[in-house]
Amino acid sequence: MSHYPSYYKSDAQANYSNKIFIIALLSLLLLIAITSPAHAHETPVVHSHGDKLSTNTVAATSTDVSEETLFAQKKQSLTTPANLAISKGDAIEQFVAADFTKRQTMLNQWPGSVESLDTLVELIKNDELYQGNGGQTYLLNSEDELFTYPAKQLTTEWPSDLAQVTLTNTLRSALVFGQAKVKLESNDPTQRVQAVAILADNIEQLDPALISTAATNEEDDDVKTALSTLQARIDFRDGDVTTQIAALTVLADSDSPQVLVDVKKALAADDIDPVLKSALLDAEESIEQRITLSTWIGHLFTGLSTASILLLAALGLAITFGLLGVINMAHGELIMIGAYATYMVQNLFQAYFPSMTGWYLVAAIPVAFLVSAIIGMVIERIIIRPLYGRELETLLATFGVSLILMQLVRMIFGAQNVEVSNVDWLSGAYQVSSILVLPFNRIAIIGFTIIILMLLVYLLNKTRFGLFVRAVTQNRQMARAVGISSARIDMLAFGLGSGLAGLAGCALAQVGNVGPDLGQTYIIDAFLVVVVGGVGQVWGAVLASLGLGVSGTVLEIGIGAVMAKIVLLVLVILFIQKRPQGLFALKGRFVD
Repeated sequence: MSHYPSYYKSDAQANYSNKIFIIALLSLLLLIAITSPAHAHETPVVHSHGDKLSTNTVAATSTDVSEETLFAQKKQSLTTPANLAISKGDAIEQFVAADFTKRQTMLNQWPGSVESLDTLVELIKNDELYQGNGGQTYLLNSEDELFTYPAKQLTTEWPSDLAQVTLTNTLRSALVFGQAKVKLESNDPTQRVQAVAILADNIEQLDPALISTAATNEEDDDVKTALSTLQARIDFRDGDVTTQIAALTVLADSDSPQVLVDVKKALAADDIDPVLKSALLDAEESIEQRITLSTWIGHLFTGLSTASILLLAALGLAITFGLLGVINMAHGELIMIGAYATYMVQNLFQAYFPSMTGWYLVAAIPVAFLVSAIIGMVIERIIIRPLYGRELETLLATFGVSLILMQLVRMIFGAQNVEVSNVDWLSGAYQVSSILVLPFNRIAIIGFTIIILMLLVYLLNKTRFGLFVRAVTQNRQMARAVGISSARIDMLAFGLGSGLAGLAGCALAQVGNVGPDLGQTYIIDAFLVVVVGGVGQVWGAVLASLGLGVSGTVLEIGIGAVMAKIVLLVLVILFIQKRPQGLFALKGRFVD
């Protein structure tokens, strides 16, 4: 006999109320569809510049966040209008309008902020900075979309003499050392460490006096270490054998690939002094070990970050799947709704509270939870409740709901990705070593996931609502017999799971693109976590997400992303065959 409740269809008056509610909801959705602008189909505008034609759309697209360099952590995108908002007449505009001599002067004594100089370096590096009629500044991204500067607005009026801002070797060298000089004078130790890294990349053109002067005035230990390593590289390159051996004692504590290249190059030379060769071999072994250690710490951090994202996406599904036995294919779209709720809160703060824009994320967290939770409860009340006990029908119904939600988002917000900017206090990264950099936004997601997990465990194990949820999960009929309203618990539990999906969307908006297809990226992995961990088991989901996240990262190192995914799926299938109930099985007298 099915353990699902049979009273849902027994009351004719309740069925009549359901029909009225469904008709009202459909009328509301139809009204939204009629009145919302159809952004999904933008009118293409063809521009001509140079010898090629480019087709641009009016809607700006978001760009991927790069985590490979520390500069890219300062902003989520360097080519979209919202992230390059600098006041009119800033240093970048002056640089573009200046001639060769003035540009060289500006680079020797930069008049703007260090952030504006970082932006200039990145724009020139990516070939995105252009000059128009009369010296106006433009930004041209990789999709041939032209933005005015500093207004950062997409323009359809292309100047006839649009020219890319390029640098001669002299100016490029001045740009590099000008950037390092500005950072060395910064009060932020992180900026000074970056300056030393820039100088280390250009050691052939470096004046040793600059390093000795900086080391004399430096007080921060991390910056001192970086400067001493750079000084040792200079001594190793230019000194005699005694000086080189002394320098190797410092370089042996480095994990820089550049230092390892210097050591290997010295070992490849002929007629090496035996004492120097021994010191070189010892330094080589030490540096390789440190590089390997830093590399694996970085891989483990990446795996832990991936696991936290998987856990956020799967926690809500673990609750709804475990309690109701419903295969909710719309769970990914509830994640998407949480991300779009974050986007709306960001726009609200930018429009009405511009001075507090940096704190929009704090307000977006409860909003994303509530919006997704309410939509989830509506879905449970209208779509899922009449289909309890019919697993195939619930799968098909929720799949249809996911398609409807995606199309509604396309109608309201457009088919293109929208931009959710990183808040200032999550920009940048913590530099552990020369090759190990931990982005603040990834660290924040790991911490956020731990907090959400602890709150959820407390809610399920220490509150009356959690007691009711566990009772209904283990024995629905007995729970009803002692007076627990299983229908109400079903709705609230589904709302809780949907709200957790919204929180996942809020977090994911800080590390990736936000678009109508966001949920499809994580729904399969979320189901894998739930199935491997055990249906309805929170701690099982934690262990499964850690296993899948870390093992997936490790496999990608050796066999690539595609093969790693295939191998991971095969391993999951084999695991399920051996242990269908997952890592942890539900306990209860009538649990199937």
